[in-house]
Amino acid sequence: MSFFRSKLLPAAILLVFSLALFAVSARIWLPGDMAAPAPMG
Repeated sequence: MSFFRSKLLPAAILLVFSLALFAVSARIWLPGDMAAPAPMG
């Protein structure tokens, strides 16, 4: 369990954080119509 806490947990948090950062920065560079949420229907 200590291996998981010391090695895997920080890596997973870093992965999620970088993924979110990439998604946000990708939305900035996309044209406005593509950055809009998908229509619900």
